[in-house]
Amino acid sequence: MSLSKITFTNISGQTLSGRLELPADQHPHNFALFAHCFTCNKNLSAVRNISRALTSQGYGVLRFDFTGLGESEGDFSDTNFSGNVEDLIAASDFLSNTYKSPSLLIGHSLGGAAAIFAAEKIDSIKAVATIGAPSNPIHVQHLLKSGLKEIQANGIATINLSGRDFTIKKQFLDDLETKSLPEIAKKLNKALLVMHSPQDTTVGIKNAEEIYLAAKHPKSFVTLDNADHLLMRKEDSIYAGNVIAGWSTRYVEIPLKPLLKSGHHVIASLGNAEGFTTQMKVGNHYLTADEPENVGGNDFGPSPYEYVSAGLSACTAMTIKMYVARKGWDLENIEVHTSYSKSYNIDCINCEDPSAKIDTFKREIKLEGNLNKKQISRILQIADKCPVHKTLHSEIQVITSLV
Repeated sequence: MSLSKITFTNISGQTLSGRLELPADQHPHNFALFAHCFTCNKNLSAVRNISRALTSQGYGVLRFDFTGLGESEGDFSDTNFSGNVEDLIAASDFLSNTYKSPSLLIGHSLGGAAAIFAAEKIDSIKAVATIGAPSNPIHVQHLLKSGLKEIQANGIATINLSGRDFTIKKQFLDDLETKSLPEIAKKLNKALLVMHSPQDTTVGIKNAEEIYLAAKHPKSFVTLDNADHLLMRKEDSIYAGNVIAGWSTRYVEIPLKPLLKSGHHVIASLGNAEGFTTQMKVGNHYLTADEPENVGGNDFGPSPYEYVSAGLSACTAMTIKMYVARKGWDLENIEVHTSYSKSYNIDCINCEDPSAKIDTFKREIKLEGNLNKKQISRILQIADKCPVHKTLHSEIQVITSLV
């Protein structure tokens, strides 16, 4: 996973702070936007876990703080639900201008309601997932009940939510009363996934039913059984992220990896726009090779010499296992650690001479089991008889022709 801090401006010119997470092994096939819950921020553990579950499946994910929250500029007391929707649209514009337009929108709690409202206004969104969302934004009033009378009387009140004080103005409540989520859901021409816990005591499960019934197909519902409203258990948020990633593949476009065909066992394909990121077909398996970032690569896969080292490690382990199994010795596990470098020849006459350096594979073997010294000594001898080891020591030839 690659994580970077980004900023963009909202409709009022205020700077909003976000985190952009990218997959560790490929360029993102799609981008997703995440809308956090009421008075939360982008760093809530559930938000991070869901984002990382998506990046592991090839998504780029932008999570950010709404105006007046977290690291974003602005005064929270001057914000409202409509402002959250506008912030999501601004975040979408940032992705469109800087990377690629988002196709997936995820919202948690009140952020889920904002996601549905925003999705109607963002053409690139193909799918929306809500988690513990209220069926009507006005539902938030029950969280503010300790200060409702004061807000109605004075137009403003300071209310403690989850141990923090927030100033709420009457305009916030007035804005909520103008929003009808079921009406928007009826018109939503996007795929919708509604996720909710039956044990949610903050936003009851009835809300999920009302959103689901109001929406038209394609729509889906997944119960988050035994989860709390904020998905504070790590396993709950990771599960939610994995479900969203799998479900969304039905509705977003994911480019197919090129099918490489050849009479040879291994094929490597590299286009002029990929840097050093090389797609390979190795037997029946598709792999990626690359170079580290410090030499201009994306680090999306092992380097060529790491693949050679991996072949030596795997072959060594297999050779030892076959020999030990035939002997019936008690070996529970084998680990082969291999690294490659250019090193001075062990018996170099003039070690100052650059030509004294040769290709060197350093291999360490860890054996677990009930083995005596004689057996261990024989296993180390067998390791040197690994076919890849013998190939590396042999005179070889590479015959090249043009296809």
